[in-house]
Amino acid sequence: MRMNRAMLRQLKKLGVKLQQLDGVQEVKLVFEDHVIKLVNPAVTVMLVGGQKIYQIVAEGEEREEVEGVEEVEIPEEDIALVMAQTGASREEAEAALRQTGGDLAAAILLLRGQSV
Repeated sequence: MRMNRAMLRQLKKLGVKLQQLDGVQEVKLVFEDHVIKLVNPAVTVMLVGGQKIYQIVAEGEEREEVEGVEEVEIPEEDIALVMAQTGASREEAEAALRQTGGDLAAAILLLRGQSV
C-alpha cells in the first residue's frame, strides 16, 4: 500500500511507525482444517502504542486442505489446573488447551482474554 507524504507525516505525528518488511516470500494462515497461502505478499508493520499491527496485501491466495490433523492428548491434571486458574468450565478449559496445542500458560491467558 502506497501512502502519500502528507499521510506519512500525519501518522508520524500520531506516533505511528511504519516499516516495510522486505524479502517476505510467503504468508500462511493456518486453520484447524485448512491452510491459506497468500501469494506474493507485501507486508507492512505498524507500531502503535507498543503493539505491532501487520498489514498484508497479496496478489492472490491458495487454499490447502489439511489431512490427518494430529489430536493433542490433554492430561486431566492440565484441564483441572486451567479450570482452577481461570474459573472456566471443563469444556472451555479443554478447548483452550487444544487451541494452544496443550500449552498451559497460553490456555490460561487465552481464557483470561489476554494476548499470548
